[in-house]
Amino acid sequence: MIQVRYFAAAREASGTPAEEVSGPTTTGALRAALSARHGPDLGDVLPKCALLVAGARAATDETPVPDGATVDVLPPFAGG
Repeated sequence: MIQVRYFAAAREASGTPAEEVSGPTTTGALRAALSARHGPDLGDVLPKCALLVAGARAATDETPVPDGATVDVLPPFAGG
């Protein structure tokens, strides 16, 4: 299982602070699965979000997400 943690606008759009998702996968597949699960509100926010996989920023949608990883969904923050 993959632990997904949502922050700020992503938390509001998903309606939950965290959830578990079956894995392993890639960040692109994970974005698609989360959009399908939570609908258009999260689907609109996710493309703007950075994904941290086990603390490292995912560079592309092909970044692997191994089973047991924690993925943080971070929308852009205001300010500097």
